[in-house]
Amino acid sequence: MRIALFVTCFNDTLFPATGRAVVELLERLGHTVEFPEDQTCCGQMHANTGYREEAIALARRFVRVFAGAEMIVSPSASCVAMVRDQYPRLAQASGDGALEREVGALVPRVLELSELLVDHLGVDDVGAAFAHRVTYHPTCHSLRALHVGDRPLRLLRAVRDIDFVELADAQECCGFGGTFAVKNAATSSAILADKVRRVLDTRAEVCVAADNSCLMHIGGALRRRRTCVRTMHLAEILASTA
Repeated sequence: MRIALFVTCFNDTLFPATGRAVVELLERLGHTVEFPEDQTCCGQMHANTGYREEAIALARRFVRVFAGAEMIVSPSASCVAMVRDQYPRLAQASGDGALEREVGALVPRVLELSELLVDHLGVDDVGAAFAHRVTYHPTCHSLRALHVGDRPLRLLRAVRDIDFVELADAQECCGFGGTFAVKNAATSSAILADKVRRVLDTRAEVCVAADNSCLMHIGGALRRRRTCVRTMHLAEILASTA
């Protein structure tokens, strides 16, 4: 399969290793990965803060850039949720029937990594190996918007040599929420403290998730507390073979 990588601006700017891990993983599974260089922000920040016209413009760009892709994968449940949930509404609000049709045709081909692997490529075991104690935080967008369910857990449990431990109250938010963490810092910090305590209770070496935004939030707190717990994106675990 020819798969286009929608890396997202957040990953491209701050966590490029995640994008490289997706490419390495998919190529190891025998697929061709394409990277449209004209891609940019999906418009989530704009849409979530009321800049609808700017978000519509970015949706148009996304459709144009990825129109020819057989399948589109992203290592960000948050940005995939933006495309699948908000693009149809933005297209309708634009009053542009052609954009609505283009979005309708494109949306089913935009997938989060675990969805692509489990549902479309039919694999749980990707040939990964990772000899560390790991716990998994299901981010709000993956859990509530995309409903990825146990797909990431199935992938992680199939990793050779992994010591996987369940996270208590895993479904609870980490407190990030984009600008929420800035505008409601005290509430965000309180939610984050609960999440970090649960992570530490697992005695895991690594906390894994499908969104680097949440991992940045959790990882910052873990570093400030001078713990030895690392954060890693799911793609990086699945790309590991040693």
